[in-house]
Amino acid sequence: MAKKTVTKKTKKKSVLEKEVKTPSKASSSRKSVVAKPARKAPRAKAAAPRRPKGAPWQWSAVETAAAIRSGAISAVEAVESHLERMRSVNPRLNAVVVDLSKEALAAAHAADKQRARGGELGLLHGVPVTIKENVDYQGRPNFNGVPANKNLVAPSDAPVVRNLKKAGAIVIGLTNTPEFSFRGFTDNPLHGLTLNPWDPDITCGGSSGGAGSAVAAGIGTIAHGNDIGGSLRWPAHCNGVATIKPTQGRIPAFNASATAERPMLAHLMSAQGPLARHVADVRLALEVMSQRDPRDPWWVPAPLVGEKPKGPIKVALAKIPEDMDVDPSVAAALRQAADHLERSGYRVSEVEVPDINGVWQTWCDIITNETVVMQEASMLKVASEDFHKAWGGMKAKANVLDLPAWMRATAARNGHIRAWQLFFEDYPVVLAPTTVKPTPGPREDAVSAERVREIFWGEIRFISAINVLGLPGAVVPVALHEGKPIGVQLIAGRYREDLALDAAAAIEKRVGVLAHRLWETMA
Repeated sequence: MAKKTVTKKTKKKSVLEKEVKTPSKASSSRKSVVAKPARKAPRAKAAAPRRPKGAPWQWSAVETAAAIRSGAISAVEAVESHLERMRSVNPRLNAVVVDLSKEALAAAHAADKQRARGGELGLLHGVPVTIKENVDYQGRPNFNGVPANKNLVAPSDAPVVRNLKKAGAIVIGLTNTPEFSFRGFTDNPLHGLTLNPWDPDITCGGSSGGAGSAVAAGIGTIAHGNDIGGSLRWPAHCNGVATIKPTQGRIPAFNASATAERPMLAHLMSAQGPLARHVADVRLALEVMSQRDPRDPWWVPAPLVGEKPKGPIKVALAKIPEDMDVDPSVAAALRQAADHLERSGYRVSEVEVPDINGVWQTWCDIITNETVVMQEASMLKVASEDFHKAWGGMKAKANVLDLPAWMRATAARNGHIRAWQLFFEDYPVVLAPTTVKPTPGPREDAVSAERVREIFWGEIRFISAINVLGLPGAVVPVALHEGKPIGVQLIAGRYREDLALDAAAAIEKRVGVLAHRLWETMA
């Protein structure tokens, strides 16, 4: 019987773990005639754990996790720093609407005890984060910006919350969202208006506006949000931070507090995701958030990194339709982003992407008609006047579909996805605008139905269209115009978030982190 060869497996270390090597004892090459006691070599003084510069609330999630892991800072100190920052700036922003300070500090103390015992540490052990108040947080009402939802108490954490906690993240607060998370502007009768930390006269975006405002201002290293028509990417643009709207199915989603199952196409077009000041933090949060949860039947166990395209990677700078009036500041930002990519080794060409107008109209028709049938009556019954105005504007551009037309629209979606997938064979990344206009005021969608149509169709067409395709889209800040941030969108093929984030990181490397400039202006 042949002997079995036993192969010793080695555990792959996390990028956050530092390998510590113990120096071997030097052996003497000479033998002494008279035996003498061996002289002990002086012990090398252990280097003090590295502590990043500045206050802990200013650190990235990657830096914070590494500092806690190494012992340079305790989880309690990290959380206390973020809570102090929250107390300092949140009263004027109204970004965090549920203060979880007490339980956050208790969790931080537990995290430090776990580290002291030598327990296994998650990728975000002790790292402060925020959660958007439209996913289930155990024991709390899932208000979703609606006072009438006070009885929708979550019996368990949503998958994204559970995954963050399992990785050791500490939730310090819940962030604001508009009613039913249906507006692109963050205001509701329950918690009120959330302001943009750069300028109170422009919107913080929506529906993850509270998340974007909080993380830009230094409240939490990572902010959770979600996106069905731009609700991660639009706030990232408005607040000067980075994000990724993942491929549908990448991050599991489910709310046990919901009174009914979500409609199919709404589920297929929606995605959970992170907002952060650093692209590396977005990447780390994506890894943590995307762990399996059996409650989501659409979750896909796709790898986070795919095969690298043959270089140089070709980037399509999307041609903007002639009916979209592009502001010079946006055109300049797109050119600047293209130049940064070129200098980083990419090859950028201005190219017309597949039927962006038809894609957007398909998104608008599907989501509007599905909402009218499944949710509209119950929403309008308890919603504010501003919600009625905003929703009326969204409906104005949609075609009313009967059943045959609905089936044709859902079939058309398949054709659009196929066309874009074939396009990515030649251009693995698309560089596109988030909006073609300067950021509007904080309640501009409540002005008129016509203004809502202008915003969604005429200004942020390239954002909302991507949801119906289920594609990943990153946003990264590029420039400031008159003191207000401008971001660009980087779109990649299905489950190729890595390509979108690689391009975003290349831009960030040359632009820097805009939030650092913001903090200089905040008293």
